[in-house]
Amino acid sequence: MTTNDPKEREAAAEKAEEKKEPEVKETEGSQENEAKNEENGKTGENDEEKKEEKKEPEEDESSRYMRLMADFQNYKKRVEKEKSDIYSYANEKIAVELLAVLDNFERALEHDAEDASFKEGMEMIFKQLFDVLEKAGLKEIPALGEDFDPNFHNAVMNEDTDEYDSGKVSGVMQKGYTLNGKVIRPSMVRVAS
Repeated sequence: MTTNDPKEREAAAEKAEEKKEPEVKETEGSQENEAKNEENGKTGENDEEKKEEKKEPEEDESSRYMRLMADFQNYKKRVEKEKSDIYSYANEKIAVELLAVLDNFERALEHDAEDASFKEGMEMIFKQLFDVLEKAGLKEIPALGEDFDPNFHNAVMNEDTDEYDSGKVSGVMQKGYTLNGKVIRPSMVRVAS
């Protein structure tokens, strides 16, 4: 059917193209399938290569399992350490707050009391409080006459003195303390120059 109308020719051409497209798609798909079949045929010839490929994932699974086990062991160790740290330093906040009470007790005991029995009672209470804190892990940082150590001492001033060598702590203005080996308050000291 031939027509002179251009619109009819265009419509006929579009219908013809639509009919061709599915055929083209089928041939492309069949070409892909043929290419895959050829590749499978090649790998089918080499069954040993398939077995080796299967072994590699098994080895990967084994090494992956070992890594997961090692990660889990590390996690367990880390949790145990964190738990022990929590137990060790759980009293840190209250110990820091009680340091002010210790300081006030020491200042009160430095003054001479008129009543000796009162002073003796205060000393006993102070010793009892300090013993309880020592059981919790509190220790005084030794300072007077020691070498200055910035990890444990906070130098407030330098002084010229013949009593101590240069670099030694010549006076303690405020005692420092550690709790289970951790510095919770450094000593405020004067250093001989």
